[in-house]
This record gives sequence, C-alpha cells and structure tokens, in this order.
Amino acid sequence: MRITKVLVANRGEIAVRVIRACREQGIASVAVFSEADREALHVLMADEAYPIGPPAPIESYLSIDKLVRVAKAAGADAVHPGYGFLAENAAFAEACVAAGLVFVGPPPGAIRALGDKTAARRIARGLGVPTVPGTFEPVTGHEAVRAAAREIGYPLMVKAALGGGGKGMRVAHAEGELETAIGLARSEAAWAFGDGTVYLERLLAEPRHIEVQVLADVHGRVIHLGERECSVQRRHQKVVEEAPSPLVDDAMRARLGEAACRIAKTAGYVNAGTVEFLVDSDQSFYFLEMNTRLQVEHAVTEMVTGVDLVREQLRIAAGEPLALAQADVTLRGVAIECRINAEDPFSGWMPSPGTITGLRAASGPWVRDDSGVYEGYTVPRFYDTLVAKLIVWGTDRPAAIERMIRSLAEYKVVGILTTIPVLAQIVGHEDFRAGRLSTGFLDRVMPTFVAAKDRARSIAVIAAVLAEYERLGHRTIVEAPPAAPDAWRTGRHPGWRS
Repeated sequence: MRITKVLVANRGEIAVRVIRACREQGIASVAVFSEADREALHVLMADEAYPIGPPAPIESYLSIDKLVRVAKAAGADAVHPGYGFLAENAAFAEACVAAGLVFVGPPPGAIRALGDKTAARRIARGLGVPTVPGTFEPVTGHEAVRAAAREIGYPLMVKAALGGGGKGMRVAHAEGELETAIGLARSEAAWAFGDGTVYLERLLAEPRHIEVQVLADVHGRVIHLGERECSVQRRHQKVVEEAPSPLVDDAMRARLGEAACRIAKTAGYVNAGTVEFLVDSDQSFYFLEMNTRLQVEHAVTEMVTGVDLVREQLRIAAGEPLALAQADVTLRGVAIECRINAEDPFSGWMPSPGTITGLRAASGPWVRDDSGVYEGYTVPRFYDTLVAKLIVWGTDRPAAIERMIRSLAEYKVVGILTTIPVLAQIVGHEDFRAGRLSTGFLDRVMPTFVAAKDRARSIAVIAAVLAEYERLGHRTIVEAPPAAPDAWRTGRHPGWRS
C-alpha cells in the first residue's frame, strides 16, 4: 500500500524529525498539540495541525481516542508514534489498526511480547540469551515483593514494565528503601506511560550499556545496524551516545547482533526496534530489554551507516521489503550525540522552562542539529526537558570528539539554562576520550565539574549588571584601540576566543 498522509502522535524534536522524513518522501504530515504546544516547532512545520486538549499528557498525548479521532478526521492513513508517550502501547496500536490506520511500528502482539519488559525477558531466557537476574513477572503484593527482592539481592532496580527513557526506574539499596522506590517508580510510570506496572532487577555494578539497532520487515527478514554505546547516563537517562561502541570489536558485534535478531524474529517483530544489553567488566553481556520504537539516539546509527531509519520505518509500514541485506551494512567512522536539555546541571538537574531569547545552533561539516525549538519559543514545564540533539561524525573517535567539543562551544542558548556546559566537560574528559565508560561514569566525574558552576554564575551576574547599567543609559561598549597596520598578518587582531 502507499502511505500518503501521516499523523505524528508526538511532540518536540521527534515530531519534527518524522515530519521532515515524510516531506522528503512526498507524504503529508499532521501534527497534534496540547494547549501548551500551540506554538511548538512541530506544529509550525506540519502540513496540518490539530489541538488535542490540556497540557497534562493523560488528557492530550496519551489520549488514544482523541488521537485516533483526529487521524480519521484529517484523512490520515497512518500514525507514527515517535518515542515516549504511546509509542510502546499495544492498545494504541490496536486502536489504530481497528480504525483502518497503519501503525508505523511493530504489530500489537510484538509490542506486548517485547514492549512489556518482563515478557521480553522471558523470550530471551527461552532463547538462551543471558538476562540480568530479576523477576520475570510484574511484582504485586507487599510480602511477595519483599520475598522476591530478598531472593534477587540488594542493591536492586525497580523498573517500569512498559515505556522507556529512564522513566519509572528507582534504586533500592536495602529493604528499607524498597517500598518508597516501588511507589515512586509506579507513580512516574503511570504518569509517563499510562501504566504503573513494575518489576525487579539486580543492579549490576557499573556495567556498560550497549544497544543494538534492528530492522525487520513484514516478509520475515531481520537485520541489525550495529551497536550504540549509551553508558553515559544520569538517573538512568542517557546523556551522551555514540556509534559504534569503543568497547565492541567485530566478533562481539556479531554475537550481540545475532542475539538481537533472534529475539526480534522470535517475537514476530516488524519495523525499527532496539535490543539493549548490559556488559560487565569481563565483557559478558546480558539482555536488558527491547524498545519497540525508534530511539532518541537513532541519529548516531544513521550517521555511521547512511541509513535513514524513519524512512525505513515508513517503507516497512507500507509493506515494502528491507532495502538492504545484513551483508550490505557497513559502519563508517564514529558518530557522537549529546542531548541538550533545558536543565540546570549544577542545581540537581532541575528543569529550566522559559522563553528562549537567543539561539545559535552549531553547524559546519558533519554536524547535525535535531531540534524542536526556535528563538522566541517558550519551553513548557509539562514535558520532557529535551530541546535538541547535537550529533557529529568523524573519520575516527578522536576526530568525532574534537568536532563535538568545537560544536558545543558554538552552540548558544539564551533565556534558559541548558546542559551544554556539562556536555562539553564530559566529552573533553580524559576518561571519555580513553573510552573508560560505565553507567556510573557521570556520578564519578561530575564532582570535578563543580567549578564551572561558579564561573557560569559569575558570567550571569556580570551580564545582568551590564544590562542594568545599559538600561540606565550608560554606554557599555568600549571602542577597541586602532590595530597596527600588520595586525591581521601577525594574528594580533581580537579573536572569537576572547
């Protein structure tokens, strides 16, 4: 079948990303927006846009009935869920199919088999793929939960059975913390995904987080596009990602890819998905979960493979076969992605909503900015704090790192606080350069970044004083002294570094 119009059931940068992919293929796009997103970039870019309710996700972006109703009214023949919200919700996929809409993602049965992390763990166990010790069913009942936790052993992780993005996850280091951890995880999961089901899993000591991108078509073909290193995290949310992983060699890549493809094929998976693993200090890997959707970090895979994953999603949803075989997949160079969030990393990563009064994105050779904002846009307080993803490519890892450092220095956002200062220090850190990574990396190195807090605040104070001084009618710009005749030749002109 031919897809002619797609409703994008999401917001922010991922909605913009899908709209762009649709436009390149001559497919009309339909945006939806809550009252808080009336002037969002995805709304301005889409061919059509429709309101779906109040800011609260449960009344807008998580409302299946509203989304299906708008899709039908707009004449869309397909729905792309993006990531987050309803992207891994089998009921949403079923509602789309029942309404005669193509769901750009896996079939409902595969979402249930893999989107539910406990079900996915059971599939991996059945295939002989090692899994992290934990429960294979959701946990309920006060005493049953405590008994399961004692059997697994502390410290452990309480995890949402559905969804992703680090939401619905809490650590319990001892039995006295378990009840609180479960309550918080359930509450956050219910808010973010509409389902508060949780399970328990052993907390491994500083593993690496490695994930494999898979593609599967309706004709039974499954391939993988290599792995991504996603170990730099805070509060279980990824901060910096790269492809390929500096840890993984060809032999390990083949083993990871084979395991990922077997899991996807066994579950009857179709479309783009990601199989996640934890890797310990002995380089043994354990199945963690499968995300039955497009990942935030899909861009780094696109940069090293040359495969447009959203385009492939749309092709697969239309019933077309995969455009390439496993033997055609080649990884070239290294790509790194930094997530730019509207947060203050030096004040507990507190959200920093507000109006962006100035914006200059980085650019240049092999630099990509996937953004959902613009100058003058007000970042709302109701949703995830991600405002943009900065992705760079280099012929090798050192080249990619230097390009990212340069790009972060160029990227300017005024009016809100962002994570850019910390991202620059992460990528420039000697342990990151050396590839000494783990999920505990940021906790280990963050204390060394505290000095930047005072510098940033000093700059802010100086800027505020100068602004007030100018408001009162005083001149703040001082004429530069005349340059010597040979200033440009000798390089003694004022440069951008000053």
